[in-house]
Amino acid sequence: MLPTEEVTQILEQAEVVFSASEVAIGLERMALEISRQLADRYPLVLCVMGGAVVFAGQLLPRLAFPLDFDYVQASRYGEAIRGGQIMWKVPPPANVKGRVVLVLDDILDEGITLAEIHRCVMELGASECYSAVFVNKQTGRAKPIQADFVGLEVPDRYVFGYGMDVHGAWRNLPAIYALKED
Repeated sequence: MLPTEEVTQILEQAEVVFSASEVAIGLERMALEISRQLADRYPLVLCVMGGAVVFAGQLLPRLAFPLDFDYVQASRYGEAIRGGQIMWKVPPPANVKGRVVLVLDDILDEGITLAEIHRCVMELGASECYSAVFVNKQTGRAKPIQADFVGLEVPDRYVFGYGMDVHGAWRNLPAIYALKED
């Protein structure tokens, strides 16, 4: 955890990538796309904690169809800004068996975490597994998985806000920011 002054300075120097109103438009469009595809499927929705909590909390009320809700918790970042090995805190639940599953995550960066969650869900017997990420990072590199639903496309920079953190802070911002480039 960085001192308050340092995380405040990070935000002051950051660049707004998407304003709060642009985030809301992306969320609404995404909710419509998910509803068109899954409204009659009674999916089990799995939120990837803690990054997707803001996204999930604002998306779920926009999905006007029956669903079950649970969560998983896996991370490659912790408080770092570079990914490492996957750490499971809460693996996918056994009740995915025979279900249509929708995994909600904050960002599709390298795709390693989402691919592992997808693999585990299917290995546990889900009939189908869809993924929805609020932001897809345009890395220019191949990813082991592509999201079925994407809210916004972001540049290949470290982004934070709207559930995504920087050094453990700023998940609570309504807009999406990028770290100042050196």
